[in-house]
Amino acid sequence: MRRTLLPYVWPVLIGVLLAIVLLNAFPQLIGRGQPQAPAPAQLVEPPAETLTATQPDGESRPAPELQTANPLSREQGPFSYSAAVDRAAPAVVNIYSSRMVERDEHPLMSDPFFRQFSGDDATSRQRMLSSLGSGVIVSDDGYVLTNHHVISGADQIQVALRDGRNTLAEVIGTDPESDLAVLRIDLDELPVISITDSTQTAVGDVALAIGNPFGVGQTVTMGIISATGRSHLGLNAYEDFIQTDAAINPGNSGGALINPEGALVGINTAIFSRSGGSQGIGFAIPANLARNILDELVTQGRVIRGWLGIEAQEMTQELAASFGLQTPGGVVIAGIVPDGPAAQAGLRPGDVLLEVDGRPILDARVAMSDIAAIEPGAELPIAVIRSGERIDLVLDVGERPPPEGRRPER
Repeated sequence: MRRTLLPYVWPVLIGVLLAIVLLNAFPQLIGRGQPQAPAPAQLVEPPAETLTATQPDGESRPAPELQTANPLSREQGPFSYSAAVDRAAPAVVNIYSSRMVERDEHPLMSDPFFRQFSGDDATSRQRMLSSLGSGVIVSDDGYVLTNHHVISGADQIQVALRDGRNTLAEVIGTDPESDLAVLRIDLDELPVISITDSTQTAVGDVALAIGNPFGVGQTVTMGIISATGRSHLGLNAYEDFIQTDAAINPGNSGGALINPEGALVGINTAIFSRSGGSQGIGFAIPANLARNILDELVTQGRVIRGWLGIEAQEMTQELAASFGLQTPGGVVIAGIVPDGPAAQAGLRPGDVLLEVDGRPILDARVAMSDIAAIEPGAELPIAVIRSGERIDLVLDVGERPPPEGRRPER
């Protein structure tokens, strides 16, 4: 009997075993077909040179009309960001700046006798130096936001759109202290990016960086918002950066950092890098700050900031003890600009600035930004410590002059 059933039992057992294996493997096979979450990427290069920009004297321009984006919806994320890229990418441009520089040559070449053998003339002793970056079209009338260092010292600036059009750009104005610049191009039917309220940007939001890294062409990378309100980086005088790990490299500077709905969150500006490439720590200027700088450069030709005319030094535990302070609050006035608002109010080097407009000073850079937001000509109450005594003063806020116009006395 056993010999008779054995040939029928083995196929049944083998079939059952195969069924068990397939049932155990089936969920894994289904899982491999699901879309995988994109790996976070990274970000930019630090500002390089400095530039002075010009605006025609006496020319009055109205503030540009910008497109404001709706608040970001965080209820459900998409599986693809192609729609966001389709909205934003056409407004991101490549910027090519060039300038003539003197070519290094052998000292003998200054002698006409030797020059006749080389065939050099005065014009051949110069060479064209080119650099590249990115920019963002923010209005129908052709205003383009980019970084100050992208167009620094340029003799000619060319803007290339994604649709293939190229044109020369006019420099409307630049602000080295925030590393922003405004260009204008004269083309019809321009694509324009919408601008979001960057104060609503939250850590963990998905972020996409669009630019022209290394000149390879328009590129989109993805990451998240890593931090907001970054300062004390030593990049600009006024720092309030959005940090992201979306990959940004040389050439991305001035490009767009957008949210998953295609709205502008910030202008990519700098990276922290030991190799020169992206290492996942990049910084963008918030869209709200960029919008304010744009308006002032277009309408005023310059950025108007409040100014006290002091050079501040961070307070330390040791300095606080030497001034008789129990906590390291306030900042030490290390220098006074001659004839500036602080000098006219009687402040001296060595005074400790404790309060501005009734608010205690906890951070020198934050205080400088708060003062910059005050309209020049306004009266500002302050409190200082001098020789262990508190002194309350009121000074008239001045307008912050260009960087080269300030020389503090110590």
